[in-house]
Amino acid sequence: MVKLQRLGIVISNKMQKSVVVAVEYRYKHEFYSKIIVRTKRYLAHDQENSCEIGDEVLLEESRPLSKKKRWQVKKILNKVVMVN
Repeated sequence: MVKLQRLGIVISNKMQKSVVVAVEYRYKHEFYSKIIVRTKRYLAHDQENSCEIGDEVLLEESRPLSKKKRWQVKKILNKVVMVN
């Protein structure tokens, strides 16, 4: 069985072991030929609480972990460096 994967950016990490990830989809409108950008938000499981806001992550589909959580953070691709 092939598991689906998505690339996205963490937009919230206020929960324990969970993050909200925004995934952008770009497609061309059939009639107007304009590029349309849609954003979908996924709740994902983050076992180590290692994700920060702004990190680019790879999500992988999993079994249902709660009412809305169906994804797991497989890998953190780019960590955000905070400069004060």
